[in-house]
Amino acid sequence: MSNNPYSTPQNSWNQQTHNPYAQSAQAHRTNQQSQSASFGQPGGFRTPAHQRPSQNTRRAQMKRGLTYAVGYVVLIWAVHIISTLIFGGALVYFGIHPLELSSLPYIFTSPILHVDFSHVLSNTVPGAIFAFLIGCSSHRVFWEVTAFVVLIGGLGTWLFGGPGTNHVGASMLVYGWLAYLLVRGIFNRSGAQIALGVVLGLLYSGLVWGVLPVDEGISWQAHLFGAIGGIAAGMLITSDDPPALRAKREAKKAEKLRAERTVGATAAQQQPYPQPGPHTHQGTQPDPHTPRFPSNPPQSGPFYNPPRA
Repeated sequence: MSNNPYSTPQNSWNQQTHNPYAQSAQAHRTNQQSQSASFGQPGGFRTPAHQRPSQNTRRAQMKRGLTYAVGYVVLIWAVHIISTLIFGGALVYFGIHPLELSSLPYIFTSPILHVDFSHVLSNTVPGAIFAFLIGCSSHRVFWEVTAFVVLIGGLGTWLFGGPGTNHVGASMLVYGWLAYLLVRGIFNRSGAQIALGVVLGLLYSGLVWGVLPVDEGISWQAHLFGAIGGIAAGMLITSDDPPALRAKREAKKAEKLRAERTVGATAAQQQPYPQPGPHTHQGTQPDPHTPRFPSNPPQSGPFYNPPRA
């Protein structure tokens, strides 16, 4: 055993020496072990943070679209089953009776009522598809488009549906939603939506005959004015605009506001100051024609200074 008194402190100092390369290699090995341990696990090999929002957004869009599609199907079938089994089909009375003031509120109940099972079945599949496609955009877009279709389609049917008739069926919604999907890409300048409209137009081109008075017993007025409501929604609403178009519109508004402020500031700088008129108060500016002392000085008092001879 060596009696060197410096051996123990020296060995201790060598063991405690800071080596950055050793720590870096150890951290790298630890990272590899954690990744290999997490392979196949729920938390392993996660996508980068900048890629998650787009995936979450698409998943949320799909979920929202399915919610509206399923909700539409459940609503029209539940109402028809209740009307048939409980009320014997009497709920169809709450359809649109043209030019009858008492039936004017029924423009909101008419789209969910149907005459028979074949009627409700014919509106199930296309309505669910269109509700899904519109619902993928946003909640606001879906309800704005539906409001346009129901109001314009219902009022048009109430005015021009013909007296003594009763109009029911979700085909008003089907035609309105389809018309909106066909034209919205044109007004918000979206190539993807234009392509979708072309595909839908080819697939459902046969529905165009529904807006003409061809078949007796078919409410072509509801089809026609529902489609007009969908076209109006595509023209007027802006909540479905792509982000690029929305940013361009906001930039244009900001530029216009900045230009208005610049013009206002320039006009304020160029505006001349008002010149005082004959009856204008001139503030503290003395009048050169007004004597500084009164014309009749006091004849007595402490400040009286009699003239000297």
